[in-house]
Amino acid sequence: MGNDYLWAVCIGMLIMVANGAPLRKPVDVAFGRNYMPTWAFDHIKYFNGGSQIQLSLDKSTGTGFQSKGSYLFGHFSMHIKMVAGDSAGTVTAFYLSSQNSEHDEIDFEFLGNRSGQPYILQTNVYTGGKGDKEQRIYLWFDPTQDFHTYSVLWNLYQIVFLVDDVPIRVFKNSKDLGVKFPFNQPMKIYSSLWNADDWATRGGLEKTDWSKAPFTASYKGFHIDGCEASVEAKFCNTQGRRWWDQKEFQDLDASQWSRLRWVRSKYTIYNYCADRVRYPVVPAECKRDRDI
Repeated sequence: MGNDYLWAVCIGMLIMVANGAPLRKPVDVAFGRNYMPTWAFDHIKYFNGGSQIQLSLDKSTGTGFQSKGSYLFGHFSMHIKMVAGDSAGTVTAFYLSSQNSEHDEIDFEFLGNRSGQPYILQTNVYTGGKGDKEQRIYLWFDPTQDFHTYSVLWNLYQIVFLVDDVPIRVFKNSKDLGVKFPFNQPMKIYSSLWNADDWATRGGLEKTDWSKAPFTASYKGFHIDGCEASVEAKFCNTQGRRWWDQKEFQDLDASQWSRLRWVRSKYTIYNYCADRVRYPVVPAECKRDRDI
């Protein structure tokens, strides 16, 4: 995977030179600027004045944190180094979610593996409390060896999932096709490390080996550039005035679509759009998202 990663980095640099309006570089801040712990406080360690933290999972509990504010659209990113070694059964999650029963949600979930097997990155989008839009890919690098950047760009037109600025998925606003899209429920950003050995690795066949605990994942960056809003808000009061809300971010450009096709062709292992058992009729959004 090393050559593929170098290729992706080189292509990304060429694209930034060749095209206007690249994604803005995330602004790294300390954890406490934008986030706070939510459970098992003693399973979070702080380093370098809070510029880096480490989550820990053992047989007693995992742990997690959330943003202080709620946001309606924006650009959100985190530098994460995943659980190393035998991480089967564990899940490291980084996601946005609203606060009610018919919630919206935008998910990154990193599914642990047996030693020597690749991590699986699962993404999903929930609208009105309903998900079932899973996609799974392998990464083109070992996410346990160093920090990599995982980002969400969310505006009124699209949701883009990015890994080191490479688009790995796009979910377009297809309300005109009868498909719900997250647009009026502010979301908080969450992250957690937890045990999910009933489903996470090979559908639950591989269980967590607690003799390898504690399992740890490290974080830094904590970037948030969003329209902060109360949970009752139905619109962003800076609509159309933020960089991530401009015309050039209403769609991927040709080079970004090319990189997304590269990910899909080489690393996708599951795409709900291609699952005729679950979906005998192709979901309406899949063609617009170029998933088929």
